[in-house]
Amino acid sequence: MARKRTDRRGRLRIGDHGSAISIIALSQDNPLKAVAEFVENSIDARARNIEIVRGRERGQPYLRITDDGDGLPHDKSGRPDFKYVATHICDSIKKELKRRGAQGIQGEFGIGLLSFWTLGEALVMTSPGADGTVYEMSMRRNDEGYAVRSSRRTLFAGHGVEVLVRPLLKGIRQFSGEKLHWYLASELRDRIRETGVNVRIIDRTARKSYTVRPRAFDGRLIHELDDPATRLGPIKLELYLDEPSPARRPALYRNGTRVAELGALGEFQETAWTSGYVDGIVDAPFVSLTPGTRTGVIRDAAYDEFQLALGPVTERLDSLIAELQRAEEERASQQTLRSIQRAFREALLALPAEEYDWFEVRRPPRGGGAGAGGGDPDVVDPVINPEQAPLAGPVEDADAKESSRTVFYERAGPLYSVTISPASSVIKVGQSRSFRAVCRDRSRRPVDEGLTFAWNVAEGGGEFDDPGAEIVEYRAAGEPGLVRLTVAATQGDVVCEAEALVTVTDSLIPDQRGSAPRQGLPGYTYEKAPGRDWRSRYDLEQNVIVINNGHRDFVFSSRTRASQVRYIARLFVKELVLRNFPGASPSQLLERMLELMLYLEKNLR
Repeated sequence: MARKRTDRRGRLRIGDHGSAISIIALSQDNPLKAVAEFVENSIDARARNIEIVRGRERGQPYLRITDDGDGLPHDKSGRPDFKYVATHICDSIKKELKRRGAQGIQGEFGIGLLSFWTLGEALVMTSPGADGTVYEMSMRRNDEGYAVRSSRRTLFAGHGVEVLVRPLLKGIRQFSGEKLHWYLASELRDRIRETGVNVRIIDRTARKSYTVRPRAFDGRLIHELDDPATRLGPIKLELYLDEPSPARRPALYRNGTRVAELGALGEFQETAWTSGYVDGIVDAPFVSLTPGTRTGVIRDAAYDEFQLALGPVTERLDSLIAELQRAEEERASQQTLRSIQRAFREALLALPAEEYDWFEVRRPPRGGGAGAGGGDPDVVDPVINPEQAPLAGPVEDADAKESSRTVFYERAGPLYSVTISPASSVIKVGQSRSFRAVCRDRSRRPVDEGLTFAWNVAEGGGEFDDPGAEIVEYRAAGEPGLVRLTVAATQGDVVCEAEALVTVTDSLIPDQRGSAPRQGLPGYTYEKAPGRDWRSRYDLEQNVIVINNGHRDFVFSSRTRASQVRYIARLFVKELVLRNFPGASPSQLLERMLELMLYLEKNLR
């Protein structure tokens, strides 16, 4: 005979109420969040002014929160209903108010008051009764009991509630008013903004006071996004796009109160929410929060609806971030190219012009004249056909007169430095080479007025044709050796000196550059080719250097901008030496690369 199956059913019950209250009271892991709970209670009570005081009394640190709201609801005798508050843990009176149609109320769990356990040892809550008597309820940490007593009688019945927590726990005594100010400005941003409540923090310990202003976000407000609509209601978006920063972290809010960073939720660890390009608020009033901390979200049907609604938003943000990244890369590339051009220009002043003349980089003019101080030193000079050059002669139109006037800030300042061009060279014994003293002011503008020069052969042999000229002809001695040339440039009382090294040899490396036309310093572009061995290649037709930004060396150099600029500059050296010395031996190419790299990196910044 089969045994009859019987099912037993029952209800869950709390076996140890004291343990349950302790778990609930200590579930809030952030004491700042506990203060935000008290402030929200005041906002829910329609307070217009909230004052938070941090101070010390009788050697004990305390925190006091006072508001001018509606206060606690009264019982039948007209007294504040402290008994209901203390005996209805997890059954907030706000639930009933919401059922009656009250709007803008945030709390619903009935556990916010207990979070004082994470702040201090004791709590005293004060509220007036209908007869003008002020009543107070006191509770202590790790104690299930509470006490209510009449405190004092007033002439007129007041409003509002005062919450005093004293003494504060030892671990949070450095709990500053400034930290609280910034936390509330973010945590309750929209609640403060929408209700217009005035929240003031007085830090008597630090002797400072703050008015909590809703947090303002940096960057461009993204207008391209519409608020997603769901079956449970709309999701409000207020998102901003800007250059990446670790501080830029969009957050999930519920009814104006911050819940958590979106990137901290496992389902939103995507570029749009974690890259640092986007900041702002995603407010979903219908999501279900974890009651204890209120910093987590329950993965229920409402959360699933929320997640699906943000899918198109994530895709759109990804495309906006990609556009911004492209613009940043282009801007960085332009800065890098200008830096490399400037370094090449300075390097070519120090190197023999006839050996490194394969591209046209603007050089300071070799004599005085109207063009000596103008122009952008980083701009490539066009190659002018003499047959197409304008005829010399006076031009009387207004434009010519205007262009002849020198603006004040274009005038060169006093002499600040002098360099010899070239600063390093190789000459065959008995041969001659021209050297020039390049004078500049503090802003590196050419100086050419009121100058005198004194050239000297400091070490080695040889002689100058005119030691007092700006441009001199040096004739090497008949024996090989290393020669050090010096020049002293004088302008009034200012004297600047420079030196150049000349290697006098009895044999020179043959010129094997061929007859390739000079095309100007090339630009560069990227081609992503991960796993390929090549680092760069020279595109002659486009006059650009193609850089493999998928190569492991490029990825390694991109950790800092300085190392990336140096890496790209070395690729320029490699490609330009290979291009302009096609018949040189490997050892000669390496010599050229080392020489150019030495002078290039000296000026690279």
